Amino acid sequence: MVNSMPKTNSEKRIRITLVKSPHGRLLVHRHCVRGLGLRRIRQSVELHATREIMGMVRKAAFMLRVEEI
Repeated sequence: MVNSMPKTNSEKRIRITLVKSPHGRLLVHRHCVRGLGLRRIRQSVELHATREIMGMVRKAAFMLRVEEI
């Protein structure tokens, strides 16, 4: 049986890929990238789309590529 209800943000998953180097960026942006679990360019992580995660993504969006899974 398929659940026809739309997913809430906490159930949605996103794939985040680091596409630009955090080197030389603001400390806040570097901390957000690090907090997302990204260390190297072209590294990807899959996370739940919680409010906290989405806030960190918005803060450093110019360095990231985000895809909904």
